[in-house]
Amino acid sequence: MRSLLISGIRQVGLIEEKVPVPQDGEVLLKINYVGFCGSDLNTFLGKNPMVKMPVIPGHEISATVAKVTPSVPATIREGMACTVNPYTSCGGCTSCRNGRVNACRFNQTLGVQRDGAMRDYMVVPWNKVIVDEAISSRDLALVEPLSIGFHAVSRARVTDGDSVMVIGCGMIGMGAIIRSVRRGAEVIAVDLDDEKLKLARRLGAKYTINSALEEVHTRLNEVTGEMGPDVVIEAVGAPATYRMAVDEVAFTGRVVCIGYASQEVAFETKLFVSKELDIMGSRNALPADFHAVMQYVKQVGLPDEFITATYSPDKGQEALEQWAANTGKVFRILVEF
Repeated sequence: MRSLLISGIRQVGLIEEKVPVPQDGEVLLKINYVGFCGSDLNTFLGKNPMVKMPVIPGHEISATVAKVTPSVPATIREGMACTVNPYTSCGGCTSCRNGRVNACRFNQTLGVQRDGAMRDYMVVPWNKVIVDEAISSRDLALVEPLSIGFHAVSRARVTDGDSVMVIGCGMIGMGAIIRSVRRGAEVIAVDLDDEKLKLARRLGAKYTINSALEEVHTRLNEVTGEMGPDVVIEAVGAPATYRMAVDEVAFTGRVVCIGYASQEVAFETKLFVSKELDIMGSRNALPADFHAVMQYVKQVGLPDEFITATYSPDKGQEALEQWAANTGKVFRILVEF
């Protein structure tokens, strides 16, 4: 079978491997689509400190159940369409004991700390398989990145009385926008790209701010009555957006950080205290977040704009080179197996 391997900085190619054999309790999946995510791009560029190289990337998965083993529940059957929860949990660390398995201290995400899904077939434990035959093969590959944005909204405890500013309108930010709108919040979307902001409005954002063209603080004062947003979700991972989140959130507001900043960030720490802020991280997603995304997809659907391009496995190098050259214009690149 074909497997797409990132072997070094800007080095991607196909290798041949044997089709894996599932053991009892495991499921063999035929891969249909896999999305390249930001962590895969950073691996390609040599900027992912968490990756174990060389690596087969990919954890945004659309697949078909090819084979089940005796102890797999009858709810998972051969031929069923599915996605995959790509995280591991040890069961013994404080995160796991507290029921927050998404933040397991020893998590190994597919395509990062262990080989991922960019291959014709893969084997996973049955309890990581999430089947739903009512969702298209394409859209199943978008569930995982959207679930990360959904999870951040849950962390923020967003309600219908909140104003929510989402900084960054990539796939994860769009997930946060969708989930906040679904909860009845008033959403303010911030990005540098007008096309992404236009799509954010279609998905329910009430206000949009192009931070390259508008003064964010002034605009926020206009739309929030000088109060600031109750919640800010940071989905970029840059020092400037981290500081923006703390500077602009309302007094007693909540800040949720999804993005990883590649360098240290200097804060005006008196704002932490004077505003009495709740500042939280948000990592990965829980099964409930996956199911919430899938419910949304079945009820509403996903826009075609979420798929920037689709490549065949032999074009992996080209796909990542194109993304590296146009980082601000890409939502998701899919590889079709």
